[in-house]
Amino acid sequence: MLLEKKKILIMGIRNKWSIAWGVAKSAQENGAELIFTYSPMEKQEKIEEFIKEIPNAKAYPCDVAEDSSIQECLEKIKNTHGKIDGILHSIAHANTEDLRNDFIFTTRSGFAHASDISAYSLIAISRIAQQIQLLKENASIVALTYYGSEKSVEGYNIMGVAKAALESSIQYLAKDLGKAGIRINAISAGPIKTLSAKGIKDFGSILDIVEKRAPLHRNVTTKEVGDTASFLFSYMASAITGEVIHVDNGFSTVGV
Repeated sequence: MLLEKKKILIMGIRNKWSIAWGVAKSAQENGAELIFTYSPMEKQEKIEEFIKEIPNAKAYPCDVAEDSSIQECLEKIKNTHGKIDGILHSIAHANTEDLRNDFIFTTRSGFAHASDISAYSLIAISRIAQQIQLLKENASIVALTYYGSEKSVEGYNIMGVAKAALESSIQYLAKDLGKAGIRINAISAGPIKTLSAKGIKDFGSILDIVEKRAPLHRNVTTKEVGDTASFLFSYMASAITGEVIHVDNGFSTVGV
């Protein structure tokens, strides 16, 4: 199994329909021990109930808007589980009005909020994980992004700008983390019907367009994204870092 005896931290779990859960299930199937973090805005009982499917999985609250919360959470994980082999960054948020309104009406505070939670959190997590020596040598960090970072997608708005910042950050982080032998990459997943996707206006039509125009003529699944993450966490991706890998049935390769 690709991830046998590896410990993978899934940051930002919300529910069973999320991409993060698809990554968790794939990692489990490939032999990984799993640890989760969730936003304090989520109910602890709800998170603990559905992660019962994964033997011995533990979940910890983490407010990524506060460096002190990230540090406390990661230190607790290290003290409990020891050093880990990988981190999934599945964390993003934007104010509803900044998604629903035209992009030109994005508020200053909304821009700062989306960028902080969706992009800067990856930098903070990477830095603190390094400072407390949470990551083993040859560890791998994987973040989730979307095509709206490259092209304007109706209804994605400020989140597209935040994801563009996330992707650029990955290139710079790859250089810094590489000094310690740590890799960092992103998966640009095709649209998937998740709870977060409900915030995007006319999301159903995006799914229809992808199915029609993607070379493979279908939409991607959380399992397919999860399997790509398992590959990136594994030794088989040991020479890959600083990359954004599209898992979208080829949609991003199609022109007019």
